[in-house]
Amino acid sequence: MTRASLDKQPHEVASMFDGVAERYDLTNDVLSLGQDRRWRKEVTRAVDARPAQKILDLAAGTATSSLPFARTGAYVVPCDFSLGMLRVGKQRHPWLPGTAGDATKLPFKDDTFDAVTISFGLRNVQHTETALRELYRVTKPGGRVVICEFSHPTWAPFRTVYTEYLMRALPPVARAVSSNPDAYVYLAESIRAWPDQAALAGKLQQAGWSRVAWRNLSGGIVTLHRGFKQD
Repeated sequence: MTRASLDKQPHEVASMFDGVAERYDLTNDVLSLGQDRRWRKEVTRAVDARPAQKILDLAAGTATSSLPFARTGAYVVPCDFSLGMLRVGKQRHPWLPGTAGDATKLPFKDDTFDAVTISFGLRNVQHTETALRELYRVTKPGGRVVICEFSHPTWAPFRTVYTEYLMRALPPVARAVSSNPDAYVYLAESIRAWPDQAALAGKLQQAGWSRVAWRNLSGGIVTLHRGFKQD
């Protein structure tokens, strides 16, 4: 599976991520020119985890994204549908309760988490709207969602340059540093096909989230969306 136009079958996406698990964090660091670290810091601030709160980190991959939440004293559950990613995460962070789960059928009870978050994973889910409703279901009343995802640069000339980087520069770089460069061709195309900031905000509202807002990072290359579940 290398074309974003194909239906995103869960087993195919999971298999793709299984294949890049060992070098996934390194590859992301190289391809984003180190920006992914800054983006994840902004996610941590937006989630605002507190001691004893329950945090769901969906599409957590190797659980690197879960560590900042754990350091606050919160109880964080890294969840992913790639068993390869979870295995690598368990080797590196054995104290974290890594959990296998599909974003469209989460293995948690209603009203479980104070905050739910997903970074760079929502666009790989087969049914975005179903996943947003599932996140809403497992969030406590008054709780929050934070989504960090690639988006659409707001300055048109830069948007053109960025698209050229995705489709021309990213694949050869991925071949040099990734164990499965074809996966990154798919990822580049999935970024191009993803809805813009306002469209994703609309999907959040349709799923039930209120007070939905977004903030652009790196000129709109990445956008943080946040919403709340009404009490």
